[in-house]
Amino acid sequence: MLELLTDERLDLDPDDPRRPILLAVSDNGPPMTARDTHAFMALMAIACHHGRPGVPQDQAWIESLFSHAKGEWPHLQTITGPAVLEAELARVRTEYNTVRLHESIGYITPDDEHSGRGEAIRQARRDGLECARQHRPNYHRHTNTPTGETSCIG
Repeated sequence: MLELLTDERLDLDPDDPRRPILLAVSDNGPPMTARDTHAFMALMAIACHHGRPGVPQDQAWIESLFSHAKGEWPHLQTITGPAVLEAELARVRTEYNTVRLHESIGYITPDDEHSGRGEAIRQARRDGLECARQHRPNYHRHTNTPTGETSCIG
């Protein structure tokens, strides 16, 4: 979908049906509900959608993202230079999508999930836990792993 947002398409006249419709999803904060903001968004052909007042669950996904960004990368809030911020956001985006494990998708990375490796990783983890569960009583009975018993690792 993002490949459709080319400069050529965004530069089309707002009345041109080939121009994509952009949607800004927001809470009901004063900056986003201000008359000037609405006028600017309309001028830029951006539709606005506001969550229900007092219901932060309406934008839980973005609240979660901001919470993680502020908690895990607090230095982002201190960057004042646009070029530095752009470079740092690119680095954080790569880390967030390819290194950081996400609870909501079974402690794998979004890259693993979108590449089709997610289920295999989760299954290998389940298999390893089952193997460890089966070998644990024997290990504790003998204090050491008995000769000939195979390890779950590998």
